[in-house]
Amino acid sequence: MSETVSLPALGESVTEGTVTRWLKNVGDRVEVDEPLLEVSTDKVDTEVPSPISGVVEEILVQEDETVDVGTVLVRIGDGSGESAAAPSETAPAEETADAAESEPAAEPEAAPEPESEAAPEPEAAPEPEAAPEPERAPEPAPQPVAAQAAAEPAQAPDEGQAPDEGQAPEAQESGRRAGSHAGSGYVTPIVRKLANDQGVDLGTVTGSGVGGRIRKEDVIAAATASSSAASAAAPATASVSPLRGTSQPMSRLRRVVAERAVTSIQNSAQVTTVVEADVTALARYRESVAEKVTAKNGAELGFLPFFVRAAAEALQAFPAVNASVEDETIVYPDHEHVCLAVDTERGLLTPVLHDASDATIAGLAGRIADLTARTEANDLRPDELSGGTFTVTDSGSRGALFDTPVVFLPQVAVLGTGSVTKRPAVVTAADGSDAIAVRSTVYLSLSYDQRIVDGAEAARFLSAVAARLEEADFAGVLGTD
Repeated sequence: MSETVSLPALGESVTEGTVTRWLKNVGDRVEVDEPLLEVSTDKVDTEVPSPISGVVEEILVQEDETVDVGTVLVRIGDGSGESAAAPSETAPAEETADAAESEPAAEPEAAPEPESEAAPEPEAAPEPEAAPEPERAPEPAPQPVAAQAAAEPAQAPDEGQAPDEGQAPEAQESGRRAGSHAGSGYVTPIVRKLANDQGVDLGTVTGSGVGGRIRKEDVIAAATASSSAASAAAPATASVSPLRGTSQPMSRLRRVVAERAVTSIQNSAQVTTVVEADVTALARYRESVAEKVTAKNGAELGFLPFFVRAAAEALQAFPAVNASVEDETIVYPDHEHVCLAVDTERGLLTPVLHDASDATIAGLAGRIADLTARTEANDLRPDELSGGTFTVTDSGSRGALFDTPVVFLPQVAVLGTGSVTKRPAVVTAADGSDAIAVRSTVYLSLSYDQRIVDGAEAARFLSAVAARLEEADFAGVLGTD
């Protein structure tokens, strides 16, 4: 008897998803909570675990197919539906006999030969012999294949990497799904894909997860170290993208972002205002407390936590900038949930710093580092990508002086923070005299929907943010005590 697995709700506002990859094939056995497939939504890409155990009998939704939440994806049973679906439903007795007869006699008998040589399979062999034939007849068909495939890559750590590379693709894939990998612990398909995309050899990565499991953060750290080493070795060499000269279909995330951007531009009156802030005092203060913050939560202290905190405080004084539009109604929330624009290989994602106005600088630094790393590793929960009321995009981290970011409805404003640079500027001394001095400055740009936010209101908001940063009095909200 089989059961169906449907597409679960992967977020409050998620109504559909695209099957990007099946991690199990028809005939494969899956356990409860074992990853079954990968699904992409407009919020996040994630693995969907199996809620039941059994044998995959029928895959109903193919890869790259988009379906609504609740759609049946796959049928999982005891394996009895593998031979002939139509006759087996009406003749259970014949089905059991057919399943027993259709079992290749050579495979179970041939299995002991590699078992006696490599001896990794004493556990799988006794099961068909010990269990009564009528009850266990449907199950042995998938079990010897899965057990044999899992056993073959399991020999690789003893014999080296060469035998593993020479195995059949089916055996390698089954071994990978079973979690066997030389020296690297259990590796999920998404982690393996990330490693392939980043050019990271998983055999050289030490897992920091439970039982030595390699996590996405481990792959990102290895890729960063490799990139830094390559940059140091050849700093002037520009790499050629593998996309050069190719044509690629738009990913679901890219299509969603494109549609939202066009919709926002067509349905709102967007304007950008820019101010310049002198953050020389802030730069000195940041240097003086950076070690304390790192000791507190292990995160490096950049300028972004200060920018986010200053913006969140200003939103309390200028609620129109933090508002949202619902039809012809303006909603002024009683909280400041700040979205961070994070650039990933899949496209732009905006994880949310909830209640940013109540967070300390050290707390923001830790949360920003965590959210950014998990966004890049595609390891976010759907609720971490929803509920934002305002957005900050740190284009300065990519070397830009300033930009004119796009506002995504229903939000009405987005703050762009440029790179902090040293430049000569005119400063006025206490006695009123002017002089040229080297100052650290930053451009702050606010794009806003002028249907809701007036230009004067936007200028006042930016001036308040700039004044807070120039004052650099964050000792009371540092959060290292």
